[in-house]
Amino acid sequence: MDGALPVAPLLGLVLAGGRSTRMRTDKAALAYGGRNQLERAMELIAPHVGRAYVSVRADQSAEPLRARFPQILDLHENLGPIAGLLAAQARHPHAAWLVLACDLPLLDERTLAQLVRCRAPQRTATAYRSSHDGLPEPLCAIWEPRSAAPLAAYVAAGRQCPRRFLLSADIELLDEPNPRALDNINTPEEYRSAMSELLPAATVAAKRVTVQYYALLREQSGRREEALTTRARTAAELYAELARRYPFTLAPELLRVAINAEFRDWSTPLAEGDAVVFIPPVAGG
Repeated sequence: MDGALPVAPLLGLVLAGGRSTRMRTDKAALAYGGRNQLERAMELIAPHVGRAYVSVRADQSAEPLRARFPQILDLHENLGPIAGLLAAQARHPHAAWLVLACDLPLLDERTLAQLVRCRAPQRTATAYRSSHDGLPEPLCAIWEPRSAAPLAAYVAAGRQCPRRFLLSADIELLDEPNPRALDNINTPEEYRSAMSELLPAATVAAKRVTVQYYALLREQSGRREEALTTRARTAAELYAELARRYPFTLAPELLRVAINAEFRDWSTPLAEGDAVVFIPPVAGG
């Protein structure tokens, strides 16, 4: 015997108690590839835990989608996702909890498996470091039993942000193997973007767009503007397609993209009739 404490059993909690205010429809029911988000999250988490539950508000318990799964009802109102974790810890105080938000359509098995494999049960929690801001991601994380008392005290003091709690806790912080895996989807625009990314390119309908070129891109393409038919789903995919056709030497991160006269993100979905402009950096300085 080496005196090590026994490792707490791992249970799963999929958070589906939100009000989906910004999405304007139930995020748990949004479909990706023929499955809704809640079904997909439960399928992902199940192999890694002894039993998986759905975290819901009391008024959601009879909703048909959530009623299909074992549930843990929130014990507190208006606390956001931390209410689900508190209720789970009260229900099974000696368990560790693999907590997963239901609105992570880009989450993959590899990311979840690495989290479980790298679990540090001697710490308060094991979490990923966000690829966007470097802060801990609390809604794809393992919370150990030792987190329950300080988390309850944190909420009793009037605080409710699980990320801020993790910032001051003793946690194991991991790098994401897939930097997009923990992107959550909160708005219709983000949903369309995720759908575009997940849909195989071959199944995307061809669309007609116009592209304008400036400065070095104009020189390298040999044209100011062209109309073309593409199956590219996003501005990033369109630029990659054009870079295979023309001898472009500028990486996307050196450019800005405008769609229909507005600067947009590279992940913005393209639509029929869009006017796209790739803008190189200004020369000189």
